[in-house]
Amino acid sequence: MTSSTFRIGGELGVRRLGFGAMRLPTEPGPDRQAAIAVARRAVELGVTLIDTAHMYGWGANEELLAEALYPYPDDLLVATKVGVAPPEPPHDATLCGRPDFLRDQVEQGLRRLRVDRLELLQLHRIDPAVPLADQLGTLRELQVQGKIGHIGLSEVTVAELEQARQIIDVASVQNRYNLLDREHEAVLDACAAAGIAFLPWRPVHPAVTTATAEVTAVAAELGATAAQVSLAWLLDRSPVVLPIPGTASIDHLQENIAAASLRLSVDQWRRLDRIQPR
Repeated sequence: MTSSTFRIGGELGVRRLGFGAMRLPTEPGPDRQAAIAVARRAVELGVTLIDTAHMYGWGANEELLAEALYPYPDDLLVATKVGVAPPEPPHDATLCGRPDFLRDQVEQGLRRLRVDRLELLQLHRIDPAVPLADQLGTLRELQVQGKIGHIGLSEVTVAELEQARQIIDVASVQNRYNLLDREHEAVLDACAAAGIAFLPWRPVHPAVTTATAEVTAVAAELGATAAQVSLAWLLDRSPVVLPIPGTASIDHLQENIAAASLRLSVDQWRRLDRIQPR
């Protein structure tokens, strides 16, 4: 049986089914209070990995999690990401991997999350305008200073991952991946070979919105939902896979977490695996 836990970077022990905080509303009012309740309920249900980013509300998402969960339980890992600059009308948000910019976003993350060290800090995207060695070298310097524990990447190719591993110890990769979208299959395989945590974002959609006959059939056989089946398939895909489904609904949250207990038979997993990605 595949383990329900994984040690990111060989040190940070988490339960493999995490929670993505991106969808939590941060504006003052009832929706914010509901979002705080969702974050707290996730921890009550045993989630020990929560994913956020500076880009999510330009710091507001990090502040929301701190309000909801600080002081954090000893076993909770809140991972965040840096490397995207806020929009400056008429310009949209842009990638920014300049060393001074990355340092500033790390400092902001420390302050907003109310911690002295970001245990897992991921580069949200590689900025093609800045040498990768400068981007990752800056994060490595902050790691040496004790402000970052482990460093990860997001939306990278196999070649970029290999290049990054010549500069830093890569603890995690966060790429888009799900049952019906396997563009980054080779990246997942590279992570599995190296023991690097692979955090698939958008782990459920489009498997739910465009559920195939096979997904629907397996869900019926198990008395489960299409979302639960897609998450169970991911958890069985490789022991390095740490899905981070997100929601602003407690009911949906509880449905997602229950997927960790779903057991696919070998035949069911193979039937799902044979589905042609879209």
